[in-house]
Amino acid sequence: MTRLSVEMLAADAPPPITSAGHAQLGIAVLVGIAVIVLLITKFKLHAFLALTIGSLALGAVAGAPLDKAITSFTSGLGSTVAGVGVLIALGAILGKLLADSGGADQIVDTILAKAGGRAMPWAMVLIASVVGLPLFFEVGIVLLIPVVLMVAKRGNYSLMRIGIPALAGLSVMHGLIPPHPGPLVAIDAVKANLGVTLALGIVVAIPTVIIAGPLFSKLAARWVDVPAPDRMLPQRASEQLERRPGFGPTLATVLLPVVLMLAKALVDIVVDDPANHTQRVFDVVGSPLIALLAAVIVGFFTLGRPAGFTRDRLQQTVEKGLMPIAGILLIVGAGGGFKQTLIDSGVGQMILDISKDWSIPALLLAWLIAVAIRLATGSATVATVSAAGLVAPLAADMSTTHSALLVLAIGAGSLFFSHVNDAGFWLVKEYFGLKVGQTVKTWSLMETIISVVAGGLVLLLSLIV
Repeated sequence: MTRLSVEMLAADAPPPITSAGHAQLGIAVLVGIAVIVLLITKFKLHAFLALTIGSLALGAVAGAPLDKAITSFTSGLGSTVAGVGVLIALGAILGKLLADSGGADQIVDTILAKAGGRAMPWAMVLIASVVGLPLFFEVGIVLLIPVVLMVAKRGNYSLMRIGIPALAGLSVMHGLIPPHPGPLVAIDAVKANLGVTLALGIVVAIPTVIIAGPLFSKLAARWVDVPAPDRMLPQRASEQLERRPGFGPTLATVLLPVVLMLAKALVDIVVDDPANHTQRVFDVVGSPLIALLAAVIVGFFTLGRPAGFTRDRLQQTVEKGLMPIAGILLIVGAGGGFKQTLIDSGVGQMILDISKDWSIPALLLAWLIAVAIRLATGSATVATVSAAGLVAPLAADMSTTHSALLVLAIGAGSLFFSHVNDAGFWLVKEYFGLKVGQTVKTWSLMETIISVVAGGLVLLLSLIV
């Protein structure tokens, strides 16, 4: 970023709510993040409350008037929820509909029926990637664990040989591919193009998931050679249904929003004329809101009706899909409030001023910041929203593709080395019956491989596009 562009940004930006210098702002950032880390890790406080308190602590140390700090936080919370809240809700509905109708089981069973032997780890990563598109990470784990245990037992496979590819597929989707909350928040924060981010995210995701999934699982199976836990498998949705949707309609429904958003991005590149009627149509149908809404409505007929769902059952599915996301929305919203407090306090401009003479690439800086926050808080979502707020000003002078790569760099950094302060760490440990050391050697190392490989690919792409 040039000195002239920095000065132009400074002229266009509203005045900060504090007159603190760079040193004081730097201390304020460290205090704010430290408060969040301590409250989450030491006192086990909910991330929403921790982010709220951390934002106020940041404003106080930076010397901002309390009323202005509160205004910054609430405005950031409101704008973030307004930007991504509906999308998270629609994604949750689609995921719940996919699970309850037996559509997810249909995808799983169809792919498994055509795979065997050495192809099984590749089948598992494919299943997890497809099923993980509309599902939150934790929901995907709960949905796929019975399949992983069943395949490992019946096929006499090492649990890690089957489980790691499935976890890698879910984790990569969660960190890099919208409509997952983290990527959506980062896209909103840096004003990136969603379609371009999605397209580049897929380019990064494919080799990343291959390396961290089927390839790494060979080593993981040697290091931690454990059988599937001998316990009762959870009942799958399709076992409670007389019939379930077909494979083709289910897969088409899952991929519909992705196809619509990618089509919009392609038309924008080829046509590049805002007045063109075709481009205007695709701008509407390919917008995340319409794409996900279309998938939900189509899902009522392609998933709900074949499963025999009545109108009341569909309504219950929608309600059950929405209930678990309240906490996610609050965390994402509070992360947006923290981001806005950072920006309004002048931290974003401080990073611009300091980094304009650095030789470190902005994408690497974003990755490192996300890594630091991830290691400290254990939350990929908190790492994403916090890092996005810190580096958002760097995107103002970037091209469309590089701002999308900035989002992916943040997402890659947010996945680095999951350990004992991450709920996902314990979820994997308990479901797979592992010891803490075994979980570190498998799950934690897999997450690190995803983060490093994806981050490296993002930097490589930045030299090409």
